Amino acid sequence: MDNTEIMADIKELKRKKGALIVAHNYQIPDVQDIADFTGDSLELAKKIAVAPEKLIVFCGVKFMAETAKILAPDKKVLLPRKDAGCPMADMVTAQEVRNYREKYPQAAMVGYVNTNAETKMELDVCVTSANAVDIVKKLPQKQIVFVPDRNLGYWVQKNCPEKEIILHQGFCIVHEAFKRADLDGIRKKYPNAKIVVHPECPPEVVDIADEVASTAGMLKYIEAHKELKEFVIGTEEGHIYKMQKLRPDAKFYSLGEAKICVNMKKTRLEDVLEALEKEQYEIHLSEEIIRKAKAPIQKMVSM
Repeated sequence: MDNTEIMADIKELKRKKGALIVAHNYQIPDVQDIADFTGDSLELAKKIAVAPEKLIVFCGVKFMAETAKILAPDKKVLLPRKDAGCPMADMVTAQEVRNYREKYPQAAMVGYVNTNAETKMELDVCVTSANAVDIVKKLPQKQIVFVPDRNLGYWVQKNCPEKEIILHQGFCIVHEAFKRADLDGIRKKYPNAKIVVHPECPPEVVDIADEVASTAGMLKYIEAHKELKEFVIGTEEGHIYKMQKLRPDAKFYSLGEAKICVNMKKTRLEDVLEALEKEQYEIHLSEEIIRKAKAPIQKMVSM
């Protein structure tokens, strides 16, 4: 079957089963196009929690589907590719957070939402790339253990100089690949373009970019600046597809060579169709994991 036929079959099966399909901003264009909603991981999990559908196909990586299950435990959440993981989420374990708590008993355990469910159980509060600075500023503790991403942690430290941030040494293998040389070269090539980068990029990049923003923040930025017609984007290249649809009047360029997340790009239309047909690769979490992992997410929302 060609893609047109597969998409037609997905739409028909989705209608018959009353399913909801969501896709992260980094998914391939065909998968983004077949989804009912696209967005970042927490944004999608929130939509799932309030949606009437009970069968969910989450086109993303494992920790994202887990977060959706945590927020919507009564729903069947399917991950079309069971091998779609996140190396950064795997860079910190629940035991490591327990070790940090023992070593720094006065510190708040703050974790990026890009963590596995078992790790979330041990956190005091979750954060996103969009709200990490605001959440850390509001915490009463002066000492913060930040896991797993050292680069997002650096961005928090830069914007919260009054806090002591203890950084776990995890990182996103995609954003870590951006270098200062990429910015120097791109400024010469596109002198009129604004350079917008994700805070998961290394310090040498975020320190000299024009704007630092989460994936959702990038969309808000380009919408708020209709007078700008050229943008250089420092995040996974799949996000540019959504930006181009949002601002067809503007030009978007990847910072340096386009950076690809191989795990995000594993999901194909065939995988979405098969997930719907067989209802396979369901996310299973115990009641204890759901209860304990939900607490730091709820605290983030309340803050």
